[in-house]
Order: sequence, then C-alpha cells, then structure tokens
Amino acid sequence: MTKLEQIEKSVAALSSEELKAFAKWFKAFQGDIWDEQIEADAKAGRLDKLAEKALVEVRAGRARPL
Repeated sequence: MTKLEQIEKSVAALSSEELKAFAKWFKAFQGDIWDEQIEADAKAGRLDKLAEKALVEVRAGRARPL
C-alpha cells in the first residue's frame, strides 16, 4: 500500500468531528504552501512583469480602488 493509499484509508476512517478538524488543518496547510510559493516566486522575480503591468494600468487611470 502506498503512502497516499494509507492516508486515504486513514482519512476515510475519521469521525465527522475528526474530519472537520483535519479539513481545517489541511486548508491552513495548503495556504501555507501557497504563501511559500508566492514568496519564492516574488524573490525569484517571476512576478515582476505582472507587477509592472498592474502599475502601468494604475498610472494610466485604468484601475479603480477596491
């Protein structure tokens, strides 16, 4: 049995309360991973073109406040 299959089996065996707690934890875990990826992309300059494009739009008056 693979690790993934073991995890799937374990998750399927959780009670409803345990499943809610796991889902909450996993959502936060995914958010942390996403934050780390965004930070790495920013440090590597992979977001620079998008940022410059946004600034061009703002400077041209084609953006509105949120």
